[in-house]
Amino acid sequence: MQCDRMRFAVIADIHGNARALRAVLADMDALGVAEAVNLGDFFSGPLDADETAALLAERNYPSIRGNHDRYLITQAREDMGLSDGAAFDLLSETHLDWIRSLPETLSFHGDVFLCHGTPTSDQTYWLERVNPDGSLRRATLSEIEAEAKGIGASLILCAHTHLPRIVHLSDGRLIVNPGSVGCPAYDDDHPVYHCVETGTPNASYAIVEKTPDAWTVTFRSIPYASTEASALAAKNVRAGWARALATGWISEASD
Repeated sequence: MQCDRMRFAVIADIHGNARALRAVLADMDALGVAEAVNLGDFFSGPLDADETAALLAERNYPSIRGNHDRYLITQAREDMGLSDGAAFDLLSETHLDWIRSLPETLSFHGDVFLCHGTPTSDQTYWLERVNPDGSLRRATLSEIEAEAKGIGASLILCAHTHLPRIVHLSDGRLIVNPGSVGCPAYDDDHPVYHCVETGTPNASYAIVEKTPDAWTVTFRSIPYASTEASALAAKNVRAGWARALATGWISEASD
């Protein structure tokens, strides 16, 4: 179905943070936004994967798998990282079956394309690049457009880096990353060790609207009980997560 006008929310990278998700859902409700899509990485983290699953089940938004969702259904428990393992221990087989049922990419309303990382990889950054020294840079337009070949949708949604971004392609298509609902900073060793930091503990999501003329995008930065989430991470012996949730920073260099 194609619509001349539609409005919906875009959420991603909740990472088991039920407190942040509740705040985002409340904000959506207050704004009268009933429709949403979810770009994956629902549960991985030392927080409330089971509560997050219950909240998502109530809404039943169109959703795709992220890389950490894939790890939950393809890796043995003993091979999982700390965050994936913590989430796995709180999830039921019903929750895992739901992840198994989800696609890696999705077309929404005929003119919107959903992916987690890029259209061909759930663990590759699209709008950013990691330099060999671990620093982060914005991808060039040519690098971004190379990954967008063959996608006819006028709005392309991606996630994975947790950074709210909007990029206009030279042919008029739009790529939007809504940021992360529940994890404002993290470190990773793929492809080399690096940190991604938003500098705010707030929950992030986006509202997009298609009018007869163009797409409009509104990024929402929502305060919530982030100190409680940080305390839970600390209780679960995850100091980096506790720091990220409390401040939006994770590296010592940010001091």
